[in-house]
Amino acid sequence: MAPPGPLKSDLERQYMSSTSSTKSDVGTNNGTKKEIVVPQPSSSILLISPTNQILLLHRLHTSSSFPSAHVFPGGNLDSYHESPIPSPLSPSRHLDSDVYRLCAIRECFEECGILLARGRGTCSEDQNQDQDLRKESAAQLIHIEEEEREQARKDVHSKKRIFGDWVTSIGAEPDIAGLIPFTRWITPSNLPRRFTTQMYIYFLPLEDSSSSTSSSSSPLTQNQTQTQKQTHTPKSDNGIEHTDAAFAHCSTWLEQARKNEIILFPPQFYLMYLLAEFLVKPGVGREFSRGELEGQRREVRGFLVRDGDVDGEGGDGGRGVKWGDKVICPSPVVLGQGVGIGIGKGIGVKRADGRVVLGLDKQGPELEGSERRGDDKRVVLVKFGKEGPRDVEVWDRREVEEEGVRGEKERERDGDGDREREREENLGGGGEKGGGGAKL
Repeated sequence: MAPPGPLKSDLERQYMSSTSSTKSDVGTNNGTKKEIVVPQPSSSILLISPTNQILLLHRLHTSSSFPSAHVFPGGNLDSYHESPIPSPLSPSRHLDSDVYRLCAIRECFEECGILLARGRGTCSEDQNQDQDLRKESAAQLIHIEEEEREQARKDVHSKKRIFGDWVTSIGAEPDIAGLIPFTRWITPSNLPRRFTTQMYIYFLPLEDSSSSTSSSSSPLTQNQTQTQKQTHTPKSDNGIEHTDAAFAHCSTWLEQARKNEIILFPPQFYLMYLLAEFLVKPGVGREFSRGELEGQRREVRGFLVRDGDVDGEGGDGGRGVKWGDKVICPSPVVLGQGVGIGIGKGIGVKRADGRVVLGLDKQGPELEGSERRGDDKRVVLVKFGKEGPRDVEVWDRREVEEEGVRGEKERERDGDGDREREREENLGGGGEKGGGGAKL
């Protein structure tokens, strides 16, 4: 008897089960289907540093969501701080809005201490505009002394103070206009905890090129530079939800994840994979100039505006859905019948390397029938273990399909070869049954 295969982790079991639930199944239990949990509204920020690095927080291993993983700052909308929160049946439940933006800025402040707020009347214009059309550094983020900042983080987290009221009290306003929508993610319907998460990009202001700590700089300029660095420096929340907060280039985080040195869930890996093409790491021993950093940011904005506008050449296969409007509900790609290489056939099939293929094109049962879809061009490969996702990678969907076709043909050839050998054995080696054999 063959030994049993390794037990599936909870994550693997959930992701590899069917996610074919329909909109009518959400929040209901008709006795034949398991009730689909209503996704909780949440938001998250891809926070880009003045040197175009991205911030990740290392979650506690005891966290109820994404334990031990590296994540973007973010969390659930809270009616104490943000209201009104769209109801589960409201169309705005899954749309970018001020409450989602305010939540993202509040969670960022609670989790890493960086306050995305500016003096009243100085908040940024729409950041989808070209960088040259506005002066990003004209209104720097408001600076709060460390003692006051840390006390405010505690008070906001413990709901002793309403975040918006506190920001107003210091003569500032949250820079909600500075947030750039960058996909919405809806948790698959078969998972026990579900979220509808609006992702945003926020570019921290570039440091003034004249701000240098060299001996030629004035004391005032040096103080301004130091203040900017303090304003942009992340600090963990002292173990409440995270153990560390740090900036690094997208390619650095991705490399660590590929080596399984850190845990990245598919959304974080995928989004950084997209940005890594533009927010590149400088060569050893050099730093990018302000102009080069501006150029990288301009490319990101151009990508967000253009990509997805058209199908085919120049598009992303997203059926005309821009990145700010894309909705992604990861679901297993149907393998077998020429699509993917797996052990067995049908939904939930593993590849030979133990990874599953997650499609990014579906939008989830809540938006079934909507024109808002995800990414038809790319898929995520991932191995779900007890400690979390491992061996995560983004592939072109066509690569998986072509690999599957090759694998199917190989299996057909192997099957034909087995049948031919069996036929020859029956014809030439079956003398005891058919007579005429050499043994007679």
